[in-house]
Amino acid sequence: MSRIIRRLTVAAAAAATAVLFTAVPAAAHVEVESDDAQALAENAELAFTAESESATAGITQIRVVLPKGIAPSDVTYGKGPEGWKFTATNDGYTVKGAALKVGADAEYSVVVRQLPDAKELAFKTLQTYGDGKVDRWIELDESGDDDGHGHGEGNPAPVLKLKAAAPGATPVGPSPSASASPSATPTAEESSTSPTPQAADTEKEDDGGGLSSGAWVAIAVVLVVAVAVAVVFARRRGGARQ
Repeated sequence: MSRIIRRLTVAAAAAATAVLFTAVPAAAHVEVESDDAQALAENAELAFTAESESATAGITQIRVVLPKGIAPSDVTYGKGPEGWKFTATNDGYTVKGAALKVGADAEYSVVVRQLPDAKELAFKTLQTYGDGKVDRWIELDESGDDDGHGHGEGNPAPVLKLKAAAPGATPVGPSPSASASPSATPTAEESSTSPTPQAADTEKEDDGGGLSSGAWVAIAVVLVVAVAVAVVFARRRGGARQ
């Protein structure tokens, strides 16, 4: 009986340890807060906290895809880790620099020229570590939960809830250098790595017959094989007659 009890105790301890270690990473996430969280608020300061969930490497970069209604040109850098630099991208911005201490959170702020007339804003975020690991906080909550983090599972994007616009508030004009709307889902690689329209056209280069050069090569290979098979067949028939 005592042996059975010891086995059950060990099993229970192992199960508890497994639950503990699997629950820790899920607790980490990216948060966004603002004292100016109101639709159409101007020069709103947004504070972000990207929690570390690596025990071996420090955070080196935060990349954010801006929500609809905020152009990269409308965002300026506030403050952040010492030595880190802010760079606008085609769909948002990056804040990066030397790796932080292992386990240290990345805290920084930006100022938005004007928040859009919306109820909430999701800031899809890619969090990169010194060893190349990337945390993708890009999932959107579709359950209607008020906390913006769904059921606490997956990798939710940080969400900022906005109060209704103040009476008389109106949208300001767009920035002179406003860029195109942000992409739906960010990736770890820059969009410049995608094929350009010109590159795609060269792959479809046609000759007089309307087929690509690759297609003609394939046809030539098939013809050569067919001729070789015919020659072998003819030699076998000739040998059989002798």
